[in-house]
This record gives sequence, C-alpha cells and structure tokens, in this order.
Amino acid sequence: MKRSDLIAKRLRELFLNGHWIANTNYKDQLENISWEQAIHQIGDLNTIAALTYHINYYLSGILNVFNGGLLEIKDQYSFDLPPIHSEADWKKLLEEFLTNSAAFADEVAQMPDEKFDQVFVNEKYGTYLRNIEAVIEHSYYHFGQIVLIKKLILAATK
Repeated sequence: MKRSDLIAKRLRELFLNGHWIANTNYKDQLENISWEQAIHQIGDLNTIAALTYHINYYLSGILNVFNGGLLEIKDQYSFDLPPIHSEADWKKLLEEFLTNSAAFADEVAQMPDEKFDQVFVNEKYGTYLRNIEAVIEHSYYHFGQIVLIKKLILAATK
C-alpha cells in the first residue's frame, strides 16, 4: 500500500469512520450532540464547538495550501469561533468540519509519495509529512478532550 493511502486511511479513521485507536471517531462523537451541548461550558475547559472549530481551522488552512493557496492561518485565530445561537449554526460548523475532514483525507490520498518529503510552504515548517502527522496527533489530542467533555455534559444533565 502506498504511503498516501496509509495516511489517508488514518485520517478517515480519526475523523469519519474509524474505530481503531479510540473505538470511535469525530463524526460518531459529534453528530449526536445538540447545539446546547456543543456550547455548554464546563469550568474553564473549551467547549466542544470551540474544539471542533479549532481543528477545522487547521484542516481548512492546510487544505488551502494543498490546493495551491497560501498558508494564511495563524494560531492566534484558531479559537475564534463565531457565535452559535441555534441548531443550524452548530450543524453548519459540523458539516464544514466533516466536509473538510473528507477533503483533507482525499487530498492526502492523491499525493504522490515524493510530495510527503517536500518542504511545506517554508523550511521552518518542515515537510508535508511532518505537517500531516501533526494534524493527526493534534486532532487526537483534542478528540480526547471532546470525548471527556461530552461525558461530563451528559453526566451533568442526567
């Protein structure tokens, strides 16, 4: 199996349909959350909506580069979640996240293997592989937070 196929499979497992690492994935965990749960604040933890926006922010920004655009994202804006006031607002964010997740995996699947070893935008950012692996690792980190926050919210509303 090509490296691109293996990495794309990991991305799909994490975001869309896998059960290999955590016996669940982002899509499974987020699709049955109401907008009230998504914005429910537990102490000083980030909300599920904020974490979803945060990961989507990076997916979107890196996808822009994959599609020939500039790297325009900045860490300081990665939690600038627009207000969510309704189920429609939450579903819009979720749909954008799932669309970007699938597009990201599809772009990686189409990459020639030599692309992974090329410089990503600027040498200070390392290679394409390093950045894609960072997306996976960073996303698992926040995925664990989402799962725990969801459990806390469900326990609090019983």
